[in-house]
Amino acid sequence: MINISSIVQEKFQFLHKFIQSPKDVGSITPSSKYLARAMTRYIPWEYIDSVAELGAGTGAITEYIHAAARPQTRVLLFEKEDSLRKGLAERYPGMGCYSNACQIRNAIQTEGIAQLDAIISGLPFFNFPQQIRDEIINEIMYSLKPGGLFVAFQYSLQMKQQLSEYFDIETIQFVPFNLPPAFVYICRKRG
Repeated sequence: MINISSIVQEKFQFLHKFIQSPKDVGSITPSSKYLARAMTRYIPWEYIDSVAELGAGTGAITEYIHAAARPQTRVLLFEKEDSLRKGLAERYPGMGCYSNACQIRNAIQTEGIAQLDAIISGLPFFNFPQQIRDEIINEIMYSLKPGGLFVAFQYSLQMKQQLSEYFDIETIQFVPFNLPPAFVYICRKRG
């Protein structure tokens, strides 16, 4: 049964964080179920031993990861905002929660993971200074196995050129039923 009260509370919490720091949050509302499905649909979950979600927020996409992943799949969540990260840790106690997507390699080392099979990102890359964007992309590249998947949503196509320098972009899916509408990049690390 859907708990309407918690959904409303989640949306207000997200809006409040957006008002406080729009460049870090990137949207006024959590990802829609349509976007969450698009983010997780292309991942071959039966082969995924380890995955990270960057910018997990209130857990809108995390919920779909949790439902799709095998019980033994190691899931790491990265969320900068303290109260959102605390909520994720309470809701998903079996997943490692970390604060800094610029420290993915440190986190996977702490977790005893050599490299990740997939990385899912809801980070608003284009809102970040180029230096931070580059740092995060480098962390993704070094943390992801050759042939691993990087799935990211953005609200424009402005990251296409930078992502294509590091990944093979297999497809870009437009998701109109999200606020704002989003583009999902399905990328593969070159082997």
